Amino acid sequence: MREERLYDRIKGGIYGVAIGDALGGTTEFMTTREIKARYGYLKEIVGGGVWQLEPGEVTDDTMMTLCVAEGILENPAEPLEPIGRNFLRWYKSKPKDIGITIRHVFEKYDGNWFEAAVQADRDLDQSGGNGSLMRCLPVALAYADKADMERVTRLQSQMTHYDESCSEACVIYSRIAYRLLRSEDLRETIMSEVAGAGYEGNILDAPDCEPSGYVVHTFRWVLHLLLNSSSFSEVVQKAANLGGDSDTIGAIAGGLAGISYGYSSIPSGFSNVILIRNRLDEAASGLYSLRSSAAQGFEK
Repeated sequence: MREERLYDRIKGGIYGVAIGDALGGTTEFMTTREIKARYGYLKEIVGGGVWQLEPGEVTDDTMMTLCVAEGILENPAEPLEPIGRNFLRWYKSKPKDIGITIRHVFEKYDGNWFEAAVQADRDLDQSGGNGSLMRCLPVALAYADKADMERVTRLQSQMTHYDESCSEACVIYSRIAYRLLRSEDLRETIMSEVAGAGYEGNILDAPDCEPSGYVVHTFRWVLHLLLNSSSFSEVVQKAANLGGDSDTIGAIAGGLAGISYGYSSIPSGFSNVILIRNRLDEAASGLYSLRSSAAQGFEK
């Protein structure tokens, strides 16, 4: 029974990223007023938006998450090389949506991801976007050993984002996901993991910042949505109706909500619409097998 529940949570996390991304992709860069005027309150995955998405089409959030997942599955002990190779393969496919920092790193990459990230930070005079947070969930799903999880979480962030605030957010996020996989309470886990960090405070109230692509702003909104929702659907719908960087906020919040509530609690009206279901299913099965393998040990 516990193993079935673990798989349900892992699959819920992977699908949660994709659903939050596809739903929020419709309203990305819109204001709440514009969303209300056009959609009322967006509840379904309808596509469109600035990227002219097909219903169920995902953006860079999900595609880079899969790059991380598939890189880990190829070489769990040393996953950065296959993750990076997957990034470049995806980049060469000319995706509709790619973040400024990540695009700059890809253009600067010459065999060393960390050097490219430093150069991008210097050139852009910042690298505090949410692009490494949006893709890091597979690390928490894959590694039962907490030290391995935190190490790979930080490294995958540093491949493109030199700013320490990105690595910090990724580690906190992964710690929350790690505990949710153990069936710990969502609210108690969030409150515990943000204690002593810059996100501590009255996060039940709406953040006093825009739902922007700055990683700190993004993560504040993610935490707020998770703490003020009572279902998976409520989390991703609230994210989509924020506007701003709604697809990324939806993907990040949806990942944790998917783990917490489980795939079995996600409405089929969301999950069945996603266009890349086969690839999501393969990633979920692979991550489950890796995590539950005897070599790693779930209780380690």
